Amino acid sequence: MQTLLGGVNVAPASMNAARSPQYQDLKAKIHNELLARLNLERLARVKREDAEPEIKNLILGMLERETQTTPLSLFERDALIVDVLHEVFGLGPLEALLSDPSISDILVNRFNQVYVERDGRLEETEITFQNDAHLHRIIERIVSMVGRRIDESSPMVDARLQDGSRVNAVIPPLALDGPCMSIRRFRTDRIGAQDLVGRQSLTQPMLDFLQGAVTARLNVIVSGGTGAGKTTLLNALSSFISDRERVVTIEDAAELMLRQRHVVRLETRPANIEGQGAVRQRQLVVNALRMRPDRIIVGEVRGEEALDMLQAMNTGHDGSLTTIHANTPRDALYRLDTMVAMANLNIPDRAVRQQIASAINVIVQIARMPDGTRKISAISEITGMEQDVITMQDIFLFERTGLTADGKMTGRFRATGVRPKCAERLATMGIRLPMDMFEHVQLVA
Repeated sequence: MQTLLGGVNVAPASMNAARSPQYQDLKAKIHNELLARLNLERLARVKREDAEPEIKNLILGMLERETQTTPLSLFERDALIVDVLHEVFGLGPLEALLSDPSISDILVNRFNQVYVERDGRLEETEITFQNDAHLHRIIERIVSMVGRRIDESSPMVDARLQDGSRVNAVIPPLALDGPCMSIRRFRTDRIGAQDLVGRQSLTQPMLDFLQGAVTARLNVIVSGGTGAGKTTLLNALSSFISDRERVVTIEDAAELMLRQRHVVRLETRPANIEGQGAVRQRQLVVNALRMRPDRIIVGEVRGEEALDMLQAMNTGHDGSLTTIHANTPRDALYRLDTMVAMANLNIPDRAVRQQIASAINVIVQIARMPDGTRKISAISEITGMEQDVITMQDIFLFERTGLTADGKMTGRFRATGVRPKCAERLATMGIRLPMDMFEHVQLVA
């Protein structure tokens, strides 16, 4: 993002090489003097576009005085104006990163150490805050936007930026090296299912099978680790839901971008400053059942709401979708088992597993590879119970074969040769997949 100041196109300073200590000192001095002269209460009630010209003139006047002792180039002067405006109206050094669409995560370890993730890979930036107090102010500004607070009595907080990005911040005494913050960016672009094939995250036969599973109203769980692309895949799979169906989505932080018109979106609410008013996912799942949904999509099951989700899937709300943190399809089943136990209803283990086996049809495992790419590593079908064990079979797999000299992952997708039991259900819904797609077919990726 570029800003036009003084007839010069200027990228925000933090997008360029690290500024000199003299530049940082001058920026801090101008900012502090500006805060002392401004009526902050009035400023909070005024729109940025209305107040910015007046504040820009104030900054220019201060710079004319200061540059007599601290010379600045024209580029540095314009960049400093942009930086100070970001400090007054925005999130300071973070503004440049938030305007970069290629960044998926912003990770502030300390005031002078900031990492970002691009294309699945971490890289250190040259962005710094002035000190711990400066970083703390930015964190306070973020959490105050959503009516939260962060202090020694409540040193850890989750919040959300206006664009939907999720923020987690921790301050001392929990954070030993000073305040730290993680921002998971909210994607505004919609990655379609066909785009995933183009990126070699899966093959066309795999996508055809998943499309059939969603269309035929099978219950599907997307499993994967942090940053593996679970929500992106869930968004893509949801595109196969008919516009004639009523969909209710439930999320901790709204990230789903469904294309259908008949969608009701619900989001949890944290407790207020007094520790009251929290609304958890389990309450929303129970309430969603009273809203006449055709399908329920839970952004991620994390706890006791798993029981209500399973009961919904078993009582006429088939075709539901959700994600879960797990490294393998089998681990996803173990985690579901554990989550149901969190409801403290003393349900026998076998009864819980029977619920899982009858509710879940397909588990899609997605993984982030060492080179940062995302691939569907397994598509597995739940087939029933044998004694106390849930049985499943792999339909498609991704097998790693190694890394190239430039660090790219090599491997192949393959069908396991197993004909899925759900093929009959798909056929009754008019979805007839060619059976040769389940034969041992390999594609180098």
